[in-house]
Amino acid sequence: MIRANFFQSADDKFRGLLDPRRVVRWLNLARFSVAAAIFVAAVGVWQDADPERTLVASLTFPLTMIFVVGSSIWTEVQRKIPSVAFFYGQFIYDLMVVTAVVHVTGGALSGFAALYILVNAAAAIMLPARGALLVAGLGSMLYVADVIVVGAGPLSVALMLQLGVFVGVAFGTSSIAARLRERGQGTERLAAELASARLRAADILANIRSGIITVDEFGALQYANPMASELLGLPLETAIGRAVIGDLRRVAPVVGNALDQALRDHVHLSRAEGFLTRDGTAFPAGVTTTSDAGDGMHVPRTATAIFQDISDQKRLEQLNLRAQRLEAVAELSASLAHEIRNPLASIQSAVEQMSRRPAATDDERTLGNLIVRESGRLSRLLTEFLDFARVRVTRMEPVDLGQIARGAASLASAHPGQADDVRLAIEVPDVSLTFVGDEDLLHRALFNLVLNAMQAAPTRTTVRVTARSVTREQLPAGVAFERGGFEIVVADEGPGIDAEVAERLFEPFSTTKPGGTGLGLAVTHRAIEAHRGYVLVDSDGAGTRFTVLLPSPTRTAGETR
Repeated sequence: MIRANFFQSADDKFRGLLDPRRVVRWLNLARFSVAAAIFVAAVGVWQDADPERTLVASLTFPLTMIFVVGSSIWTEVQRKIPSVAFFYGQFIYDLMVVTAVVHVTGGALSGFAALYILVNAAAAIMLPARGALLVAGLGSMLYVADVIVVGAGPLSVALMLQLGVFVGVAFGTSSIAARLRERGQGTERLAAELASARLRAADILANIRSGIITVDEFGALQYANPMASELLGLPLETAIGRAVIGDLRRVAPVVGNALDQALRDHVHLSRAEGFLTRDGTAFPAGVTTTSDAGDGMHVPRTATAIFQDISDQKRLEQLNLRAQRLEAVAELSASLAHEIRNPLASIQSAVEQMSRRPAATDDERTLGNLIVRESGRLSRLLTEFLDFARVRVTRMEPVDLGQIARGAASLASAHPGQADDVRLAIEVPDVSLTFVGDEDLLHRALFNLVLNAMQAAPTRTTVRVTARSVTREQLPAGVAFERGGFEIVVADEGPGIDAEVAERLFEPFSTTKPGGTGLGLAVTHRAIEAHRGYVLVDSDGAGTRFTVLLPSPTRTAGETR
């Protein structure tokens, strides 16, 4: 186990420096060339050469061929990654080949002794420092053995200097290789960190809710994240390298013009607003652009647009403005109602008494009844004004929103003013949707929504009332309920509401019902807003959908909306 770990560690070091398979190819080529050259030389002079040396040269060549073929099969055919142990075997055999060459060519007088230096240098690069020194030591011993024992030569100063050169080269090359390994490892770490950063950036860009488009100076698409294709309804992933400014101007003029302006005039937009068209429907979008001048040669000039659907944000802004207007109207309504109600009661009482006089004529009684009836209508209107002005949370207690939704829907279904044959479907979970609020105020708000839907629904259609808890991720953009909340939806199957009417739907006195005061939905909005919630409306040809969003009861009092 210890040896395996050592080899693996060393293997990682040299693998960052050189490709192991490529090194094996060069080693095979070198040893084959040396063995072949010596064999050819021995054949050329075999009549005059020492038979023993000719035998060594003759055996070295076929053995080298066998070794080269085996090594190539291991690395090239079986695609095995050379390990440190594998390289130990390679260099030991190379030492034996070099020793055979030195022996054949004259021992201590051979100029081929320098081949030991090449083997030692290669070992220093591909093996750990200890392994390189072991190879250098083994090579020195083989050289000394051939020169002194086999060749019976003297132990001269020149031989000692030559051995010193062998060891010195091994030390020097090993030191240089160690530094190269450190740099190689640093480069590998940097490349790994860069690759990781790119993966993280790509993952972020692929999952954010904003579209990102980058084009070059010719308007050709360089990059587009998936959200950009989704928002624009264009297959941008297949348009890389193609000019897209024209297509962008068609479906998103604000994006196309912003990119063109950034490229041409280097003008950067910050939060410009316009409209995007997708599937024939236009929706508001916010756009920010930036540009890169490049270097004029290798890096082209580019411009990037970041855009997103701001429909929910615009709707929330309208809700906040509506809440401010309703508050101002409520204060005025309360003041006027108090000022008018008492004189109106006096007028109504006086007319009733005058019309009951025995001396009153029929015309006087008729006029008196008309005045009393209209006074009563004004009195009811003033009562509604006061109800609208007095929408305040008077008590906070745990309530079950599901139970409130059921009760409000059942009461609205029994109201005589609803359309004929309108069915009511209630989908509320069995678990309690516990909320902390004013039960009477919430009941009145939901009753108004359900009644309004049932009165507007065509005959033989269904009004659906659903309630559920929602997580933070399921909330519309811009609704900052940190721990989620509750969603109550009232949806009908009517013809929908015109856009102009929908914009004024929650304003006081705005109504499409004959005889309606236009205060019901305004009261609903103020009731939900008093509980730090929202009322959203969506309408199309398939019907109208009112969505009430209320925060989780664990919200803190200081939360911003």
